[in-house]
Amino acid sequence: MDHEIWTGWPATDAHGGDRPTRPRQALGLVGRLVLLAATLTSTFADDRFTGWAAVVAAGWIVSAVVLFALFFRAARGRRIRGALLAAAALLVIAALAKEGGADVLAGVLWCGLGITALIRLPRAAGLPTALAALGSYAALGDEPLLAGLATAGGLGLLGWLLRLDAEARGTQRRLLQQERAARVAEAESAALAERARIAREIHDVLAHSLSAQLVHLEAARLMLDGGAEREQVRERVVAARRMAQEGLAETRQALSALRGELTPVGEFLAELAGREQAVLSVEGTPRPLAAEAGLAVRRTAQEALTNVRKHAPGGRVWIRVAYLADVVELEVRNSRPPRGAPAGALAASGSGYGLLGMRERAELLGGELQAGEVDGGWRVLLRVPA
Repeated sequence: MDHEIWTGWPATDAHGGDRPTRPRQALGLVGRLVLLAATLTSTFADDRFTGWAAVVAAGWIVSAVVLFALFFRAARGRRIRGALLAAAALLVIAALAKEGGADVLAGVLWCGLGITALIRLPRAAGLPTALAALGSYAALGDEPLLAGLATAGGLGLLGWLLRLDAEARGTQRRLLQQERAARVAEAESAALAERARIAREIHDVLAHSLSAQLVHLEAARLMLDGGAEREQVRERVVAARRMAQEGLAETRQALSALRGELTPVGEFLAELAGREQAVLSVEGTPRPLAAEAGLAVRRTAQEALTNVRKHAPGGRVWIRVAYLADVVELEVRNSRPPRGAPAGALAASGSGYGLLGMRERAELLGGELQAGEVDGGWRVLLRVPA
């Protein structure tokens, strides 16, 4: 970790990520042009450089501009060797300018290099480079030593603060990008979860509907094989057709429930009990249930009654729903089929995954489902938070 602190590149806007805005780019360009104009003016204002001396001074300025451009390019590309070579060349140019009498140019190069090295380079490279540049300014500049040291210290502090500010902006930008990515991932996850939930509901509705249809069609086949009357066979086929229509209606109801358009579970169970000639009892005060809990109660009741028709035709059925403090409890219980009833004749129909699907649905909601024999019959007990 300490190694990364010293060798890691500062997270500035120039180092990857979003490009600076046009106003910032324009402001930076204007600032550089003003600094270049001020340097040119101060260097050639008093006619100290004439003839070949002016050409040499101009060469220093051109070389400094090119070296600074190379320095920025290398730092932006995170090439430490190129950045350090450009910085070393700038120190040489500054020393030559000072020796040749271009004091302002030398001071600008030392101060500019010291600040930019702190902002652009890793700590292990930026601090020594800034120390060399600002130390040269304090030792070789026109100011007294104490004043030079104070100025160099202030410039170093300014460069360090600018580095911290740039790193804070870079960190903020990364956090914003991560937040945006997290929001996109959350939206995609929610969409996938919603699709899975809708697919599960449609699957359960169709599985129940098709299983019920298969029961009636299998009964019709057995009747045909046994030479039953045409009217009896027709009743079974009509019942299968009715089951198909009910399956479509239940699919629409499931989608409406998932959208929050809930219908009372109590009314649904009363209608289901009347259709299946079951005895319905309600305990506690009925209350609206959440979409997932209401659908779990509906599907469990439907699947349990389908199993009764398949495995215990003719048996008595009791449905009990209890609204407890923090859960809702559904119990579907049937007696053993009467003597002479074709028990198990249709047991092979269906997929055989009814109980497994009900148990998985209950566990997804944090509830439980129990199923087993009771007094010669069968009992299904569902408990889900509500």
